[in-house]
Amino acid sequence: MNVRISPEWKEILQPEFDAPYFKELTDFVRHEYQTTKVFPPAGLIFNAFDSCAPQDIKVLILGQDPYHNDGQAMGLSFSVPQGVALPPSLVNIYKEISMETGRPSPADGDLTRWARQGVLLLNATLTVRAHSAASHQGHGWETFTDNVIARMSSEFSGIVFMLWGRYAISKAPLIDQSRHLVLTAPHPSPLSAYRGFFGCGHFARANEYLIRTGREPIEW
Repeated sequence: MNVRISPEWKEILQPEFDAPYFKELTDFVRHEYQTTKVFPPAGLIFNAFDSCAPQDIKVLILGQDPYHNDGQAMGLSFSVPQGVALPPSLVNIYKEISMETGRPSPADGDLTRWARQGVLLLNATLTVRAHSAASHQGHGWETFTDNVIARMSSEFSGIVFMLWGRYAISKAPLIDQSRHLVLTAPHPSPLSAYRGFFGCGHFARANEYLIRTGREPIEW
């Protein structure tokens, strides 16, 4: 596997990389990449971190698994590369942003432009076997990302955490809400978007909070 992560994040995350659970996780993931088809490409496993420097983080959007179909996963939650058809959840995210801003939806699903503005697009599980949803859950990734969220909560301040759907909302106890803004809503998938994701106002509320705390808003 050709895995990389930026030096700034490596320093912050080194205690996790040194933990016994992470060695077991690494052995599992390496074996999966050697013996079957796994997404995202190994070089993009930590793309969420590489695309957003720790000192720049303003918003964290938590997903669950990488996309498991060919050509979709790129290491950023909800994002797909340019030229790839928009997944239904991302279509609904764009619809909500359009309702809030009055601007038309982008033509592509590459959210790198958000990451470069300080949006950490983190999945709870960072890898998945091709065409097999949730296949890498329960092997240690959740311990890693739970610890990342908890450390961000305790060591940073003023981050907007967007938690959509029951699974993401279950992570709210990891976050000190006296130091950060936590926004929760149903998941943007077609099954639940009409139960409260549409109309949640999260993108406007995030920017209002950022402006109120003296930072540049996100150009959604």
